[in-house]
Amino acid sequence: MKNGKLNSIRPSIFSSTHSSKPFVPQDHNFAPVENNSPLYPPTVSSIASALQHYINSENPSHGQKIHSHILKIGFKPNTNISIKLLILHLKSSCLSYARRLFDELSQPTLSAYNYMIAGYIKEGKVEESFCLVQRLALCDEKPDGFTCSMILKASTFDRVLSLPRSIGKQVHTQIVKSDVEADDVLFTALVDSYVKSQMVNYARRVFDMMLEKNVVCSTSMLSGYMRHGSMEDAEEIFEKTVDKDVVVFNAMIEGYSKSIETAKRAIEVYINMQRLDFRPTISTFVSIIGACSVLSAFEIGQQIQGQLMKTVFFKDIKVGSAILDMYSKCGRVEEARGIFDHMPEKNVFSWTSMIDGYGKNGNPNEVLELFNIMQRVYRIEPNYVTFLSALSACAHAGLVAKGKQIFQSMESEYKMKPKMEYYACMVDLLGRAGSLNQALEFVAQMPEKPNSDVWAALLSSSRLHGDVEMENIAANELFKLSGDGRLGAYVTLSNTLAEAGKWDSVSELRELMKVRMISKDTGFSWVGTDGGLEGLHAGRKM
Repeated sequence: MKNGKLNSIRPSIFSSTHSSKPFVPQDHNFAPVENNSPLYPPTVSSIASALQHYINSENPSHGQKIHSHILKIGFKPNTNISIKLLILHLKSSCLSYARRLFDELSQPTLSAYNYMIAGYIKEGKVEESFCLVQRLALCDEKPDGFTCSMILKASTFDRVLSLPRSIGKQVHTQIVKSDVEADDVLFTALVDSYVKSQMVNYARRVFDMMLEKNVVCSTSMLSGYMRHGSMEDAEEIFEKTVDKDVVVFNAMIEGYSKSIETAKRAIEVYINMQRLDFRPTISTFVSIIGACSVLSAFEIGQQIQGQLMKTVFFKDIKVGSAILDMYSKCGRVEEARGIFDHMPEKNVFSWTSMIDGYGKNGNPNEVLELFNIMQRVYRIEPNYVTFLSALSACAHAGLVAKGKQIFQSMESEYKMKPKMEYYACMVDLLGRAGSLNQALEFVAQMPEKPNSDVWAALLSSSRLHGDVEMENIAANELFKLSGDGRLGAYVTLSNTLAEAGKWDSVSELRELMKVRMISKDTGFSWVGTDGGLEGLHAGRKM
């Protein structure tokens, strides 16, 4: 990557002054070797050949008897055989034996480091792999393209919390400094690292340096653009990708499916990929069903379900959860319950989708019944979304005592600290029940400063009960937090003031909206036409 110059980054994992502590496992006996060993008399050539045979076989662990044999006869392996033994133990998923061999090497080669680092990453032991990288930085060996690609791969693991977001830039700088020869694997790893660190512009710089863009790198690049809402850039990458596969189509469908403005395009891509003879995968189906949910496109969702029933994916838990969520969001809660009841396996997401579906469709009793069965009968712990659905159901049903109990159980039973939206839900619960003063006291006692959601909930409840004074308090606090946003807050307060006959205040508020350039967008709905789905704006004739 000689053309990929970036400014120097500090501090770098390559310049760490901390060496890793060698990991030496407890002594274990290797598998015994047969008496009629083919390794007699032992020679470097015969041992190397035998080890390579097992390394290439489907059962590399059977070759561990060779290590037992050479230990027994006192044979001292050279570096080549030691590395082959290390590879053998790694392929046998015996990290402890591999690390022991590695630590016994007087001068580990770069190949030994690379194999060991890759072995740790394969087993998810990312911290240990970075310790070896730091140790490598202190010796005479310099990392090559494979080392750098492994570091970049490790840096994208979700469990790596202690690493700086700039890890990709640090590795990139080392690549340039060390004049590492870059190949497609390294380019792709670097692009993926930048994308997952939300540094899309850097990712694009590296991507544009590639003479030939492979489909894996293109998929990573367009996924990054999709997550940042840069649809046109993602479409550009997609169109220029020559050898498209199902994964790149899935990335486009998933990206489009997240927003009502683009979900229609997800359906178009889904149709096109099948015209090109690409068979949908589980990821495809989950994403396209999600697009139907966003659009409330019940008829299209039914057709996709019909397709699914002909595949092995129909009984998959992710697919089942997506279908019942789609039916719920289309208002077909009975069909959703039918899917839920016939799912062979359910997890917390399945239960949450069904509970949320009942809540969104005005069935609070069913919400609380399922919420109770989920915990008491099936012993499944609710997640944050489950709790939010249950609290919302209590608010709509006016079940204040039950709502308080559920809210308190988050910390007392499940050690889950309520987030801001849960406090907003409790304010909504109290406010809807007419306990506006109690809701205001609840806000005042919050452990954190209330955000706009909390004040918006109090504002809405004040409007519901016609309490102009309380509404003014909530609106003023809301305007302090987001003076140029929350259009609904301005409209709600304006309507309440108008109903109370305070027209001077209404005029002042509308003038304030003009000054802050706040206007209400025209509402629209998706309507099925002969040409497909079309957005119909309010006031427009068909």
